[in-house]
Formats: sequence, C-alpha cells, structure tokens
Amino acid sequence: MGVGWLAAIIIGGLAGWLAGILMDMRFGVLMNIIIGIVGAVLANAIFTRTGIHVAGGWLGYLVTGFIGSCILLFVAKLVRR
Repeated sequence: MGVGWLAAIIIGGLAGWLAGILMDMRFGVLMNIIIGIVGAVLANAIFTRTGIHVAGGWLGYLVTGFIGSCILLFVAKLVRR
C-alpha cells in the first residue's frame, strides 16, 4: 500500500531534511523534497533487488527516503571533493 502524491512530497521533504542534518549538507525546502523523493526511489530499487522488505505506508516511505537520501548526499560529498 503506497502513499498519495501529496504525502510523498511531505514525507520526502522530511526524509531529505533529516538526511541533510545527518550528513551536514543542508539545502532549501524544494531541494530537500527532491532529494527525499529521489532517495526513496533509489533506496526502494536497491531494496527490491537485494530482497530487503521495509514496512509499507508512510513510515516505510520515510525510512527508505531517509536511507536513499543519505546515499545520494554521500555520493554528492564524494563528487564535491
């Protein structure tokens, strides 16, 4: 069971913001939303390929968005160096 597009934007923004704090790379609200949503898609693809199942609904989307956002921000830090 998925979340709606409005909830995906809100949860994605929250996941991107939390990842930005953890990785010490803070962006604006719009960039947090984009990083969170793209991160959720990235992490979901990785989890599906490896057979990892995360809880559904908003909590699962938040967890996958957070993990994927951290991965994206880690790669961004590597590219910046």
